[in-house]
Amino acid sequence: MIQVSIVVPVFNSADCLPELVRRVNEDVGAEFDSFELILVNDASPDRSWDVISELVGEYPFVSAVNLRRNSGQNNAIMAGLHQARGEVIVIMDDDLQHDPRDIKSMYDKVGEGYDVVFADFAQKKQALWKNAGSWINDLAARAVLGKPKHIYLSPYKAICRGVVDEVVKYNGPFSYVDGILFTITSSVTQVPAQHHPRFAGKSNFNFIRSLRVWLNLTTGFSVLPLRVATVIGAISAIGAFGLAAFFIWETIMVERPPPGWASTVVILLFLGGMQLMAIGILGEYIGRIFITQCQRPQFTVREVLPSRGSEAPRKVATRL
Repeated sequence: MIQVSIVVPVFNSADCLPELVRRVNEDVGAEFDSFELILVNDASPDRSWDVISELVGEYPFVSAVNLRRNSGQNNAIMAGLHQARGEVIVIMDDDLQHDPRDIKSMYDKVGEGYDVVFADFAQKKQALWKNAGSWINDLAARAVLGKPKHIYLSPYKAICRGVVDEVVKYNGPFSYVDGILFTITSSVTQVPAQHHPRFAGKSNFNFIRSLRVWLNLTTGFSVLPLRVATVIGAISAIGAFGLAAFFIWETIMVERPPPGWASTVVILLFLGGMQLMAIGILGEYIGRIFITQCQRPQFTVREVLPSRGSEAPRKVATRL
């Protein structure tokens, strides 16, 4: 069996890929006798697939999957995990902010008996809003998944073969790899790693994509948002009852009717907003159930390019 499989979802990174493969060849090749690099093109609109095709022909350890449509980062990762054959599977980004030299330390940590090893970045070379989003996502993961406080949910991670075999059994359209991992195992740790500036181009991860990740986490693995909405509704109802009792007491005992309508308008707006938020949360769950029942594909594959250095990889089938 191959020692390490490296899965990389690719989107708008044509300029990064040659350097990424070169560094994997040098750094990973110096540490391991057998390894593979799986590049998953998530229907990138730039020249990424052309560059990937050239790299498959140039390097014997590179294989590739070309998706028919953009399926999102996590679904692209799932496509790569179905392809991977290694004892340990590493997931990393395509922009070289993750250093291939850190793969050896994560691999060794998995060898100590851990199922999942995250890269722990002391300082991240990214925009401030992305750091804030990571912090919010970390809080949600602790509440929803029971993630230990000291573990950072890094996109750079190593996973043992047995856990990956369980992860790929998930066939829903709203995959979130970290969420799936924490429903499978609690044997998780991390190792220090350095976060680098993006090698070329600009980040594809905007606010909308961050929001989708947060929704996948909070609504895909827990009913906590529904419970929060229920608690807030109950507190609002109790507060409204108490306020009504106070107004009645003030009118009868003090003979002073509540002045003005400002408080009434504020209360109506507050309760109306809370009701709409609760309806929106409920609608999100119902919408996800509907889309899942319609069996929307997790990803669809246009083409697979096997590596030249070993036997052909397992076929990547369309996931429903």
